[in-house]
Amino acid sequence: MNIKIQGGESGKYSNSGSSSNLVDYLEHEDLERMKEGKQVEHFFSHDQDRVPSAEVIESLDNNKQKLTKEDAKFFVITVSPSEKELQQIGKTSQERSNALKDYVRNEVMQKYAENFGKGLQAKDIMYYAKIHHERNMKNNIDMHVHIVVSRKSLDKRMKLSPMTNHKNTTRGQVKGGFDRKNFIQKSEDA
Repeated sequence: MNIKIQGGESGKYSNSGSSSNLVDYLEHEDLERMKEGKQVEHFFSHDQDRVPSAEVIESLDNNKQKLTKEDAKFFVITVSPSEKELQQIGKTSQERSNALKDYVRNEVMQKYAENFGKGLQAKDIMYYAKIHHERNMKNNIDMHVHIVVSRKSLDKRMKLSPMTNHKNTTRGQVKGGFDRKNFIQKSEDA
């Protein structure tokens, strides 16, 4: 399992403005899958399996109260299981897709929420994920998932950044923090 946190660069992972370019990019595989007569993977959230891209953009772009123009509005977590791991979680593409959704909802995003040290649960995080089947690699099975996570909690009260350098702080302006290595290790071990 390989997990990477991205955001802040220019290009497709630019995160200080609208999420529309990123959402458009994440849909690139859908056109090819439709042409080939394959099922399209819809965006999913913590409690919905089929979230329209317009709703993803609107939700992310409107969850930015008290963030400055330069502040990150969202981050991207990419979860890439190995071919062997994918074979172990399902025999068919649909089984693997369902298992990855469960893994994101019950493991990755729960560990993400807990890692802030603020008593958060996965259900408190605004996120939308999209499964991709191709990475242009040499593996026969290349399924992976991109999770777009809002900088603000679902209730819009907390700023959450996996890029902070604070870890388990109890005093000062920032309480909690985020330990990227701990999050990745716990998620990869799950």
